[in-house]
Amino acid sequence: MATIFSKIAAGEIPSYKIAENDLYFAFLDIHPLTKGHTLVIPKKEEDYIFRLDDESYQGLMLFAKKIALAIEKAIPCKRIGMAVIGLEVPHAHVHLIPIQQENDMNFRNPKLELSSEEMDKIAASIRKYLE
Repeated sequence: MATIFSKIAAGEIPSYKIAENDLYFAFLDIHPLTKGHTLVIPKKEEDYIFRLDDESYQGLMLFAKKIALAIEKAIPCKRIGMAVIGLEVPHAHVHLIPIQQENDMNFRNPKLELSSEEMDKIAASIRKYLE
């Protein structure tokens, strides 16, 4: 059965898409810790990131790096933090989170509630650095 992330990548569920290619997809987290919090997934369904074959894992990390560098230009921050947790959705994914301090990556922090207009604006600002 397709995961929610597979449905997002297939366009069956709307998302704030940042970028995609044949193998990977990046989109804004709809429950972000900080503005610009992005999820990067392989389109191939795999429950656990460390079960990806080496080529897919390396490709995912290289794709995530490209996205992280764009986020860093679009969103004022000290760094882009990266987290792999993978418990909420059974589909390998990487969180890219613009941070000012380590605590910005605490998943127990309250999530931001951003309007769809603001999410669109954030996604567009990140995409412009990928062009």
